[in-house]
Amino acid sequence: MTEIDTSVPHSARIWNYWLGGKDNYPVDEQAGDAYTAVFPGIVTIARSSRAFLGRTIRYLVTEAGVRQFLDVGTGLPTVDNTHEVAQRHAPDARIVYVDNDPLVLAHARALLTSTPEGVTAYEDLSLYDPERILEAAGRTLDLTRPTALILSGILGHVGGYDQARDLVRNLMAGLPSGSYLSLNEGSRGTDPDYEQAQDAYNETGAVPYFLRPVEQIEGYFEGLELVEPGVVSVPLWRPDPGADTAPIGQHGGVGRKP
Repeated sequence: MTEIDTSVPHSARIWNYWLGGKDNYPVDEQAGDAYTAVFPGIVTIARSSRAFLGRTIRYLVTEAGVRQFLDVGTGLPTVDNTHEVAQRHAPDARIVYVDNDPLVLAHARALLTSTPEGVTAYEDLSLYDPERILEAAGRTLDLTRPTALILSGILGHVGGYDQARDLVRNLMAGLPSGSYLSLNEGSRGTDPDYEQAQDAYNETGAVPYFLRPVEQIEGYFEGLELVEPGVVSVPLWRPDPGADTAPIGQHGGVGRKP
């Protein structure tokens, strides 16, 4: 296993810190605190992104009837991970997580469990290798049946937008008609303080994350049928009663492959 570098801040560990998790190091806390000093709203974005993920999975299970999930760029386990939400509503749900971060790998094997009726698997693969991802996922999932692809805050790490779109397109190409994409990403053009904080973070030597205009996030869903209300600021996607629906710089949606 690749050695875990604790001298440089790491996006998955910082995200974990903002979500209240314990799988992070002082360097991550320092970077996270420096970020929140410029833009305190990042904690809301992190938690709203996680809540959006939960609502979309609940929709996919209870309304769309999906029982298979391919979660690429899993990140560190926190609360309400994909398998927990899916199997809460459908104990027979099958989930494949994909990530190639050594810290995520170390925790995933210990924390990502399953119901007796379902299956949870973890594949140590890169987002940049969609063919191998699909091949590995096919060992756990029946890829002739509708499957939901989960991409939560991962595509911003891809430097080129065209490359990011191709990755989505290639992954969805391996899934059958009736499959879904649940995606949410940081957006540019919503909050200047957010953009300033993210641009400063990208200069720290950590792996950069690129905020993209909403139109580009919409472009990830090309060829798919958007589920209402389309691509929106994540608090506005089918909010729970009484939830805060103030728009933030994180946009997402769900699309169905015709």
